[in-house]
Amino acid sequence: MKTLLIAGTDTDVGKTIITTALRAYYQEYYSDLNISLMKLMQTGKQGDGEFYQRFFDDVVIPLRFDTPVAPPIAADLEGKSIDLGVIWQNLLKLQESQDIVLIEALGGLGSPITHDLTIADLAGSWRLDTILVVPMKLGAIAHTVANVALAKHHKVKLKGIVFNCVKPCSEENINHWAPKNLVESLTQVPVLGYFPYVEKIDNLTDLAKITADSLRI
Repeated sequence: MKTLLIAGTDTDVGKTIITTALRAYYQEYYSDLNISLMKLMQTGKQGDGEFYQRFFDDVVIPLRFDTPVAPPIAADLEGKSIDLGVIWQNLLKLQESQDIVLIEALGGLGSPITHDLTIADLAGSWRLDTILVVPMKLGAIAHTVANVALAKHHKVKLKGIVFNCVKPCSEENINHWAPKNLVESLTQVPVLGYFPYVEKIDNLTDLAKITADSLRI
C-alpha cells in the first residue's frame, strides 16, 4: 500500500491539477490496483472536491467548512471544531482497502490546519510520503529552499519536488528559474520533473500520458 501526500508551497500552485494527474496516471498504467483520492479538508462551499467529482466518484473529504479561509479561522467563524481524528480514521480506512491513496493537502506546508498545527506538522507526525509542488516562476528556487527547510525541520518524508507550470513556460524559463541540478544541490531532494501548463483538462488518458512523459514517479 502506498500513501502519498501532495503538498505545496502556497495556495494556487496546482496541487489539485497534480493530484488529478497522478490519479489519472495510476488509473491508466496500473489499472489492476485500487486507487483512492482524499482531500484533507475543504474550506469554501465550492472547491477542489467539486472539481475532483467531475472525474472521480470516490473522493473522500472528511471535513468541510463553508468559509473560504484557513481551516482554524473558518471553524471559529462557523462555531465548529477541527477533529483531526476524523481525518485520521478516514485515512486508515482507505489504507486498509486501497493499494494507493493520494492525499491533497491545503494551502502550503506552513498553512495552519488547526490553531496549533501546520500541514508540515501533520505530514511529519503522520509520516506521510510527500511530494512538494512548486509553481514555476521567478523566485521558485527561494520558495523551494524555504519549504524544504520547513519540511526537514518537521521530519517530513519528502519524496521529491514537482515544478508546475501554472502558466505557459519554455525550456529557457525552466533553465533560468529552477534548473534541476541547482535545486537538487541546494535541497538534497530529487526533482521529479516539470509539469507543463495544461489549459483545459477534459481527458484523463491524455493527462496520464502527460504525467508519464513529464514526471519520474
